[in-house]
Amino acid sequence: MGNKEKTAEDNDVMVTIELEGEDLDCEILTIFELDGQDYIVLMPVDENGEPLDDTLVYIYRYFENDGDYAIDNIQSDKEYEKVDKRFNELLEETNNKPS
Repeated sequence: MGNKEKTAEDNDVMVTIELEGEDLDCEILTIFELDGQDYIVLMPVDENGEPLDDTLVYIYRYFENDGDYAIDNIQSDKEYEKVDKRFNELLEETNNKPS
């Protein structure tokens, strides 16, 4: 799957997901690999690109194939816990980088 790790500092990329029947605009915070699976972290934003709640993120499995992209729900609590732990480690690494 290669090194696809991306951070919001690279550039602000927006996507729209459907959640509970409603379209929700999100900023891609990062894409990272863990145990051979890619994951994407999305932050919901308003029409101006401002976070709706800067403590709320959605994490999904991420798939890329021949230029097509797809997301899927994380399959188990155990998988989610591992992914959440890795995402928090990435946040700490980002926050500890000198400006």
